[in-house]
This record gives sequence, structure tokens and C-alpha cells, in this order.
Amino acid sequence: MTNSPIKQAPHLAPSTTAATDHQLRSPKSSRGLRKLQSAHQLSANYAASNTPSLISQQRQQQQRNISSTHNNLSPQIPPLPTLPSHHRTRSNSDAVIPNAFSGAIAAKKVAASKKNPTNQNPREELEGLVRQGPQGDVPSELSRLRHLVLCEGLYADSDGMSQIRIYIWLILLNAPAISTDSYLELIRRGASPAYSKIRNDTFRTLATNPLFKRRVSEASLIRLLNAVAWKLHDAKLEKLAEPTVVNAANERGSPELQHASPIVKHAQGPPTTTATDGSEAGGTEPGIYVQGMNVLCAPFLYAARSEAEAFVAFHGFITKECPGYVRGAMDGVHKGLALVDKCLAIVDPKLSSYLQSKHMKAELYAFASVLTLCACTPPLPEVLQLWDFLFAYGPHLNILCICAQLVIMRETLLTSSSPTKLLRSFPPLQAKLIIEITVSNLRKIPAEIYEELVHHAE
Repeated sequence: MTNSPIKQAPHLAPSTTAATDHQLRSPKSSRGLRKLQSAHQLSANYAASNTPSLISQQRQQQQRNISSTHNNLSPQIPPLPTLPSHHRTRSNSDAVIPNAFSGAIAAKKVAASKKNPTNQNPREELEGLVRQGPQGDVPSELSRLRHLVLCEGLYADSDGMSQIRIYIWLILLNAPAISTDSYLELIRRGASPAYSKIRNDTFRTLATNPLFKRRVSEASLIRLLNAVAWKLHDAKLEKLAEPTVVNAANERGSPELQHASPIVKHAQGPPTTTATDGSEAGGTEPGIYVQGMNVLCAPFLYAARSEAEAFVAFHGFITKECPGYVRGAMDGVHKGLALVDKCLAIVDPKLSSYLQSKHMKAELYAFASVLTLCACTPPLPEVLQLWDFLFAYGPHLNILCICAQLVIMRETLLTSSSPTKLLRSFPPLQAKLIIEITVSNLRKIPAEIYEELVHHAE
């Protein structure tokens, strides 16, 4: 390694070394020295004029900030009361709330809003009912929930999606909670007796609706319908396995005589036959799948946030609200079609007479609308809004909703020489208008007809 040139030449004169140091000195160090000298001169001038320096001002500002922060953290002593002045006093609404009491006051406001829900935003009130549950009497809270659904409606985007809709449906349908594992157990059982029939229907479920196709897959629809079929199949087996009373006489006499007499056997009628899809061909026993259940299931899957939620809502709906719609003979649907003709004759006699003169009964144009609760008529967001009303006040009102759609088409139907073509497909749903007409026509329905409406799907 080579040594430094200065160490190799110690005989150099001091003047030469100073000159070399002066040559090697950086101009930046000189400017830094001049700046430091200028700063000292400025500080001396400020001290001479009894003014603190810039550094002193910064330190004083930092000390004031620290002291103010310390004062904010320490408990404040309330100021002494002052004499009333002639100026306008500050109102309580303009006063700044101390941080220590903001949480308590906010809690009091929440408690007051629960006691007086009318001062609350309807959207917030609906969300509060879903998240917190009823705060008082359950029947009155349910009545309030129905009123909010009818008058305010559920907030949803342009696609009809709402974060609380499925939970409102579960509350109104009184559907029990179910674990995801219970739903998965039904899925793991594989194909149900109605699987082939389900596969023949799912691919055409709302096939022309882009909103549904974008959100719900056919595989999801198959899984849910297959799980419901297994659930109905198990309930059917449990009902058959129930012990029957032996040697109990009835209107036909003793059971022993019934088995011995061929006349009594003939009077009992032939046994019911079971179709290949697992649904009863007879009319009294519940089936496990009928055509049209795929469309009836579609809105549940669209509105739900999981398949398990859609499963429990759909299963509770078809077993409690409209079991007559899913029997093999669909007796509930046929009763509903007859009620469409009856109710239309009451709310609009002229339109009813005209359709009857053209031999247009409800069985020819309203079968799908009765079976699917108008889910077969687009657009889907309007279907969801209509279902909010039906679940709140009863799915039996769907019969009057179909009559309302006919009333909306009244002028077109009366001026048409062939209403059959017009009724092959209903015009797009207008949920708000249909609900308004339905509520208005409800007053015209006699009590005995309304009783038929309530019980026709049982």
C-alpha cells in the first residue's frame, strides 16, 4: 500500500502545508462558515433589540404546545360564574361537548331514539330492528316492521340488492336459524329422488335475466333444490313412520271388517301412485319437487348472502306458507286460479265479463304467476320489492296482485279483439303501483272471499 504524500515529505515548509490545506479546502465549508457567522450576527442583533432569536422562538412555541397538551389531558377546573351580560348567550346546541362526556351523551341519544323510533331515519330503524332485535313487545315491533316495509320500503341499489332484505324475509317468515354444516350434510347425500327432474328445469330458470345469471349459478340452484328435496323426503318418511292406532273403528266400521269386505276395499279407492320425480301424483300428500319450484326458488338465492340462508328461507316458505303449491296435484295453485276469477269479478266487473266472454279464464294466463308469486315476470328488482310486501302481509295477497296487473292493462285489454295474445306474457312489473292498487282493492273483498284467500295455499 502506498503511503500518503504528506507523510513521505515531512521536510516541507509550514507555509507550503498551509497553502496546500487552503487549496484542498472545499468552498462549501467556507459558505457554511459564513452562514454560521451570519446567524450569530443576526442573533446578536436580535438580542440587542430585546427580541428573542428564531431558535428561541421555536423552543418557546414547542414548550407552549407541550404545556397546552398537558392541560388538555389534565382535568379542567370549571370557570367561575360570571355576571350576566347584555350579549346573547350561547345556546346548548352550539356548545362544544367535552370528550369525557361524548360517549355517555351519545348512548343517551341512542336510548332515546329506541324509545321514540319516529324520530329515527326509517332506513336506520329497519337496520336497527334487524341487528338489535325487538326492544319492546314483539307483536308491536312486528307491526312496526310491516308498516315500514309497506310505507318506506327497503333500500336497494339499481340491481335490487339490499344488505338486510334476506334478514327481513327470515324474520317475516319466522324461519329458524340453521347451521351451515346442516346444509352441507344434505349436499353430501348426493342426488335426491327428484334430481333428474331438477336438472331438467334449472338450466332454463330466468334464462333471459342477466342480473340473475350474473349472480346465481346453475350449480347453486341445483344444490339448493336437491337439498330441499332431501328435506321434504325425510319429512315424508317420518310421517309414514308415525305409529297408527290399530283396531280403531271409524265410519266404515271395524278395521277387520274393512280388510275382509271387498266392497269396503273398493270404497276406499285405488292407492295413489308416485311419479318418477319423487312427487306425489295424488293430491293430498306433499311432494318433494314440482315443476316451477326452480323459479320460485330463484329470488331467494338472488337476495340471500349464502346458500344456507336461501335454503332455510325457501324451505320455510314452501312448507309453512304455501304447501299446497308444491303438492303433486298442485291443488293450492288451482284454488288460487279460481280466486283470481272471483276477485277480478269483484274489483272490476266489466273487465272480468269481457275476459269471460273471450273464454279467458285465469287457468289460461295466470298459472305461472300464481305458482311463482309473479317471479316469472321481469324485472327482478321489482319482484323483490313486491315480495317484501307479500312476506310482510301474507303471500295470499299475490292473488290480488295478479288482479292489479290486469287492472293496469285494463284499457289495452278492453280495446283488443284478441286479449289472448296480450296475456301470454304480462308487461313488466311495477311493484309500487301494484301494491297501491292491491291495498285499495282489498277493501272491496268480502270477508268470506278473503278467508278463502288466506287458506287457499294450505
